[in-house]
Amino acid sequence: MKSCVTIALVPTIKTGPWIYWHDLPTSMAKAADLGFDAVELFTPSADAIHPDRLAALAAEFGLDIAAVGTGAGKVLHGLTLTDPDPAVRSKAVAFISDMMAFGARFNAPAIIGSMQGNAVPGVEKEQALAWLAEGLNVLGKRAEEQDVNLIYEPLNRYETNLINQLETGVTFLKSLETQRVVLLADLFHMNIEEVSLADSIRSAGSYIGHVHFADSNRRPIGGGHTSMREVAAALKEIDYQGYISAEAFPWPDPDEAAKQTMTAFKQYFT
Repeated sequence: MKSCVTIALVPTIKTGPWIYWHDLPTSMAKAADLGFDAVELFTPSADAIHPDRLAALAAEFGLDIAAVGTGAGKVLHGLTLTDPDPAVRSKAVAFISDMMAFGARFNAPAIIGSMQGNAVPGVEKEQALAWLAEGLNVLGKRAEEQDVNLIYEPLNRYETNLINQLETGVTFLKSLETQRVVLLADLFHMNIEEVSLADSIRSAGSYIGHVHFADSNRRPIGGGHTSMREVAAALKEIDYQGYISAEAFPWPDPDEAAKQTMTAFKQYFT
C-alpha cells in the first residue's frame, strides 16, 4: 500500500477535508519531506494546472499523482450525473471526461463523489440511479480507452440518497456495462453507514480501488474512535495494493495533520 495526501486548489471549498491548500509547489515539497508516495489533487478544472508544470513538480519532488477529484464540477458549476435536465447531465459527463483526460496523463484515475448527485424531489431513486449508471457507462468506456480506472465513491446519507454503503456500491457496479469503475472506501463515510468497516472492506474485496484515510470525526487517523487496526487488517486480507489517501480536516493545522497521517500510515501499513 502507498501513502497519499490531499491538496485542494479550489478556494470555495476551503472548509473541506483536505490537508494542504493553495500553494501547490510548497504543498508537494512538504508531502515529499514527510515521505508520502503521492498526492491527490482537487482542482477547479482540468486546465487549472498545465500538465507539463505538474509533471515537472512531480519529478522534482519524487511524487506520483494518485487521483484527481471532480467535486468542483458540482461546487462551481452545479453539475451532477443525476440532474433531471439531460443538458446538465451531458455537461457533467463532459466535465468529468476532461478531468479524466487530465489525470490519465499521470496514470491517475478521477474520483466521482459529489458529482453523483441525488434523487431530487419529484424524481424516483430508481430513475436517478439509471441516470447515474448511464453516465458511468459512458465514462467507464472513456476510462478503458485511456487505460485508467474511474473511482466511484459511496457517500454518507447526509450527502447523497443514492448509494451509501460499499455492499450496495458493489451491486451497482456489477450492473454496469463497464469493468473500469471501482469503489472508493472512505473511512469517514463508512463510519456513519457501515455496521463494520472491516467486514465491509472484506466483502467489497477487489472492487475497492482507492481508500480515503480519515478518522470517525474526519480528523486525521488517531483523532477519533475508528478501530484502525481492524481496518488495516481487512485491507491486508483483501491484498489491497492501492493508495491510502488522507482526505481529512487539516486539524489542528495542515502540517500537524500531515505528520499525524504519516505516523498513522507507518503504524498500520509498514
